[in-house]
Amino acid sequence: MRKVKKIVGIAKGTLDFILEACKSNHPREFIGILSAEGELITDVFFLPGTISSDESAIIRMDMMPMGLCSVGSVHSHPHPAATRPSEQDLLMFSKTGEYHIITFFPYTEHNWRCYNSKGEERELGIVERD
Repeated sequence: MRKVKKIVGIAKGTLDFILEACKSNHPREFIGILSAEGELITDVFFLPGTISSDESAIIRMDMMPMGLCSVGSVHSHPHPAATRPSEQDLLMFSKTGEYHIITFFPYTEHNWRCYNSKGEERELGIVERD
């Protein structure tokens, strides 16, 4: 059984990057893998072969680089009413870690939520870094 890494927040620059990527990809869904330094989510990785449309995004987990430690995933829901994880989201969550961010239109600092692998909302602070 793998040990779950305790994450306390996401770097503000990382969240800003995610929100801008979602805006530029809209109305197609955006998807990536989250990585952390210590207790802070700091990076988003894009895997080759990812497919994105206005209805879904499919990520090829078999393209995950060896040694990349995933703490979770991030993806967008282009429709503002769709803030909760779907059944497909929950299936992906079970494979990529314990911290899953869903962003939604219009992709501002207030238009995102974090969930655990069971789809339960969890707190994730925004941390300013030097």
